[in-house]
Amino acid sequence: MSTQPEPTVIYWERRPSPLGYLTVALSSKGVCRLSFPNEGPAEVQAALKVIFPGATIKENPGIAREVFRQLEEYFSGRRRTFEVSLDLRGTPFQLRVWEALRAIPYGATCSYGDIARGIGKPKAARAVGRAIGSNPVGIIVPCHRVIGASGDLRGFGGGLEVKERLLKLEGALDP
Repeated sequence: MSTQPEPTVIYWERRPSPLGYLTVALSSKGVCRLSFPNEGPAEVQAALKVIFPGATIKENPGIAREVFRQLEEYFSGRRRTFEVSLDLRGTPFQLRVWEALRAIPYGATCSYGDIARGIGKPKAARAVGRAIGSNPVGIIVPCHRVIGASGDLRGFGGGLEVKERLLKLEGALDP
Protein backbone atom coordinates (compact mmCIF):
# COMPACT_ATOMS: atom_id res chain seq x y z
CA MET A 1 0.00 0.00 0.00
CA SER A 2 1.36 3.39 -1.04
CA THR A 3 1.42 6.37 1.28
CA GLN A 4 1.89 8.82 -1.61
CA PRO A 5 -0.65 11.65 -1.57
CA GLU A 6 -3.29 11.67 -4.29
CA PRO A 7 -2.27 13.89 -7.18
CA THR A 8 -3.99 17.26 -7.09
CA VAL A 9 -6.23 18.19 -9.98
CA ILE A 10 -7.43 21.76 -10.38
CA TYR A 11 -10.30 22.41 -12.77
CA TRP A 12 -11.08 25.81 -14.20
CA GLU A 13 -13.86 27.46 -16.13
CA ARG A 14 -14.11 30.88 -17.79
CA ARG A 15 -17.39 32.74 -18.36
CA PRO A 16 -18.53 36.26 -19.19
CA SER A 17 -19.77 38.56 -16.43
CA PRO A 18 -20.75 42.25 -16.24
CA LEU A 19 -17.05 42.93 -15.58
CA GLY A 20 -15.78 40.87 -18.52
CA TYR A 21 -14.57 37.29 -18.50
CA LEU A 22 -13.96 35.76 -15.07
CA THR A 23 -12.10 32.51 -14.46
CA VAL A 24 -12.96 30.27 -11.51
CA ALA A 25 -10.65 27.43 -10.48
CA LEU A 26 -11.61 24.67 -8.05
CA SER A 27 -9.71 21.99 -6.19
CA SER A 28 -11.43 19.05 -4.54
CA LYS A 29 -11.74 21.29 -1.44
CA GLY A 30 -13.30 24.35 -3.08
CA VAL A 31 -12.71 27.55 -5.00
CA CYS A 32 -9.00 28.31 -5.09
CA ARG A 33 -8.94 31.14 -7.63
CA LEU A 34 -11.28 33.74 -9.08
CA SER A 35 -9.51 35.87 -11.63
CA PHE A 36 -10.59 39.13 -13.21
CA PRO A 37 -10.80 39.97 -16.92
CA ASN A 38 -7.25 41.35 -16.95
CA GLU A 39 -5.90 37.85 -16.29
CA GLY A 40 -6.23 35.32 -19.09
CA PRO A 41 -6.31 31.52 -18.83
CA ALA A 42 -2.53 31.17 -19.30
CA GLU A 43 -1.85 33.55 -16.38
CA VAL A 44 -4.42 31.79 -14.20
CA GLN A 45 -2.82 28.43 -14.91
CA ALA A 46 0.67 29.80 -14.18
CA ALA A 47 -0.52 31.22 -10.84
CA LEU A 48 -2.19 27.92 -9.94
CA LYS A 49 1.03 26.01 -10.66
CA VAL A 50 2.81 28.21 -8.09
CA ILE A 51 0.15 27.65 -5.43
CA PHE A 52 -0.36 23.96 -6.26
CA PRO A 53 3.05 22.69 -7.43
CA GLY A 54 2.75 19.42 -9.34
CA ALA A 55 -1.01 19.78 -9.82
CA THR A 56 -2.71 18.86 -13.05
CA ILE A 57 -4.69 21.86 -14.26
CA LYS A 58 -7.56 21.25 -16.68
CA GLU A 59 -10.36 23.25 -18.22
CA ASN A 60 -13.75 21.75 -17.35
CA PRO A 61 -16.79 23.66 -18.64
CA GLY A 62 -19.62 23.45 -16.13
CA ILE A 63 -17.40 22.64 -13.13
CA ALA A 64 -18.00 26.07 -11.57
CA ARG A 65 -21.71 26.29 -12.39
CA GLU A 66 -22.70 27.00 -8.75
CA VAL A 67 -20.00 29.62 -8.27
CA PHE A 68 -21.05 31.44 -11.44
CA ARG A 69 -24.71 31.21 -10.40
CA GLN A 70 -23.87 32.95 -7.11
CA LEU A 71 -21.75 35.53 -8.94
CA GLU A 72 -24.70 36.27 -11.28
CA GLU A 73 -26.91 36.77 -8.22
CA TYR A 74 -24.28 39.09 -6.71
CA PHE A 75 -24.01 41.18 -9.89
CA SER A 76 -27.81 41.47 -10.08
CA GLY A 77 -27.98 42.68 -6.46
CA ARG A 78 -29.72 39.54 -5.13
CA ARG A 79 -26.73 38.11 -3.20
CA ARG A 80 -24.63 39.75 -0.50
CA THR A 81 -22.55 36.79 0.71
CA PHE A 82 -21.21 33.70 -0.98
CA GLU A 83 -21.87 30.15 0.11
CA VAL A 84 -19.08 28.20 -1.54
CA SER A 85 -16.26 26.14 -0.11
CA LEU A 86 -12.84 27.72 -0.41
CA ASP A 87 -9.37 26.21 -0.71
CA LEU A 88 -7.13 29.12 0.26
CA ARG A 89 -3.38 28.59 0.41
CA GLY A 90 -1.24 31.24 2.02
CA THR A 91 0.86 32.11 5.03
CA PRO A 92 -0.82 32.19 8.44
CA PHE A 93 -0.76 36.00 8.23
CA GLN A 94 -2.39 36.03 4.78
CA LEU A 95 -5.08 33.62 5.94
CA ARG A 96 -5.86 35.90 8.92
CA VAL A 97 -6.15 38.90 6.64
CA TRP A 98 -8.36 37.05 4.16
CA GLU A 99 -10.61 35.91 6.98
CA ALA A 100 -10.88 39.52 8.18
CA LEU A 101 -11.91 40.55 4.66
CA ARG A 102 -14.78 38.09 4.77
CA ALA A 103 -16.11 39.89 7.86
CA ILE A 104 -16.50 43.24 6.04
CA PRO A 105 -20.23 43.59 5.40
CA TYR A 106 -21.70 44.07 1.95
CA GLY A 107 -21.88 47.79 1.18
CA ALA A 108 -19.28 48.72 3.79
CA THR A 109 -15.64 49.67 3.46
CA CYS A 110 -12.69 49.81 5.81
CA SER A 111 -9.05 50.81 5.59
CA TYR A 112 -5.90 48.75 5.54
CA GLY A 113 -5.18 50.11 9.01
CA ASP A 114 -8.62 48.97 10.20
CA ILE A 115 -7.81 45.43 9.04
CA ALA A 116 -4.37 45.59 10.68
CA ARG A 117 -5.89 46.67 14.00
CA GLY A 118 -8.65 44.07 13.66
CA ILE A 119 -6.13 41.22 13.42
CA GLY A 120 -4.08 42.55 16.32
CA LYS A 121 -1.22 43.96 14.21
CA PRO A 122 -1.87 47.73 14.32
CA LYS A 123 1.47 48.65 12.69
CA ALA A 124 1.12 46.16 9.82
CA ALA A 125 -1.06 48.14 7.38
CA ARG A 126 1.48 47.72 4.55
CA ALA A 127 1.79 43.99 5.21
CA VAL A 128 -2.00 43.82 5.22
CA GLY A 129 -1.95 45.54 1.82
CA ARG A 130 0.45 42.93 0.45
CA ALA A 131 -1.69 40.10 1.84
CA ILE A 132 -4.79 41.65 0.31
CA GLY A 133 -2.94 41.93 -3.01
CA SER A 134 -2.33 38.17 -2.84
CA ASN A 135 -6.00 37.32 -2.31
CA PRO A 136 -6.70 34.58 -4.87
CA VAL A 137 -10.51 34.80 -4.78
CA GLY A 138 -11.49 38.45 -5.11
CA ILE A 139 -15.21 39.29 -4.84
CA ILE A 140 -15.87 36.11 -2.82
CA VAL A 141 -13.24 37.24 -0.32
CA PRO A 142 -14.12 40.93 -0.74
CA CYS A 143 -10.81 42.74 -0.95
CA HIS A 144 -12.52 45.45 -3.03
CA ARG A 145 -14.08 46.71 0.23
CA VAL A 146 -10.70 47.89 1.54
CA ILE A 147 -9.82 51.50 0.74
CA GLY A 148 -7.20 54.01 1.79
CA ALA A 149 -7.44 55.70 5.19
CA SER A 150 -8.50 58.96 3.50
CA GLY A 151 -11.26 57.17 1.56
CA ASP A 152 -9.36 56.92 -1.72
CA LEU A 153 -9.40 53.78 -3.83
CA ARG A 154 -6.11 51.93 -3.68
CA GLY A 155 -4.66 49.01 -5.63
CA PHE A 156 -6.85 46.16 -6.79
CA GLY A 157 -5.96 43.05 -8.78
CA GLY A 158 -8.81 43.62 -11.19
CA GLY A 159 -7.93 47.31 -11.63
CA LEU A 160 -9.33 50.39 -9.91
CA GLU A 161 -12.19 50.69 -12.43
CA VAL A 162 -13.43 47.22 -11.45
CA LYS A 163 -13.03 48.04 -7.75
CA GLU A 164 -15.07 51.21 -8.22
CA ARG A 165 -17.79 49.29 -10.10
CA LEU A 166 -18.03 46.67 -7.34
CA LEU A 167 -18.27 49.32 -4.61
CA LYS A 168 -20.95 51.19 -6.56
CA LEU A 169 -22.85 47.95 -7.09
CA GLU A 170 -22.87 47.43 -3.31
CA GLY A 171 -23.84 51.04 -2.61
CA ALA A 172 -20.55 51.82 -0.87
CA LEU A 173 -19.82 54.61 -3.37
CA ASP A 174 -22.17 57.08 -4.96
CA PRO A 175 -23.16 55.97 -8.49
